[in-house]
Order: sequence, then C-alpha cells, then structure tokens
Amino acid sequence: MSTHDTPIVAKTQAQYEYDRHHNAVHMRKQVLNFAIMIFFTFIAFAVVAADFSKYLVLPLILLLAGVQVVLQLYAFMHLEDKKTHFGGVIGFFMWMGILIAFTFFLAFLTIIWW
Repeated sequence: MSTHDTPIVAKTQAQYEYDRHHNAVHMRKQVLNFAIMIFFTFIAFAVVAADFSKYLVLPLILLLAGVQVVLQLYAFMHLEDKKTHFGGVIGFFMWMGILIAFTFFLAFLTIIWW
C-alpha cells in the first residue's frame, strides 16, 4: 500500500443510520431556508407590484434582504454547524467584514447627503 492510497473503512450499521439521519435533517434545513428565501422574494415583488408607497416598500425590501443575507450566511455558508474546527474564526471574520462594509456604506452615504 503506497502513501497516497485511501483506506476503505466499512461503516457500522449505527454509523450508517446516524449519517443518513444527519444528512436528511441537514437537507431539510437547506430546503426550508431556500423556501423561506423564495417566499421573501415573492413578498418583495408583490409589494412593489401592488404599488404601495415608497416609504413602505423601501424599508420592507431592505428588511427582507437583510433577513435573507443572514439566512444565507448561516444556512448555505454552514455557519450553523457547531462541529467545524474554525467556526468561531470564520464567523468573526465574516461579521467583521459586514461591520466594515456597513461602516464604509454609512460613511459614503453621509459624505454624499451632508
């Protein structure tokens, strides 16, 4: 056996059942989060199509977009997984990036408007 060969290890029935259950739960979460995001997108389009006031539409769309960003970070970037070794580091850098981006956005917004 050379150093680059991958050994094949058979799983026990209990390991197989655990992995199967874990994958099913994870897939259910992914599909549910995706359905929620599609529903939020539908709400945003419906509010715009209903021709509500722009003072209602703009904050509502921004709120729905913010919720979708958080859902995407936690669901599709696997931040909800507690088993990852670098979860705290990844979360720290992601939230610091969001904080810096928001600070730049706020700074340029105030420069332009004031």
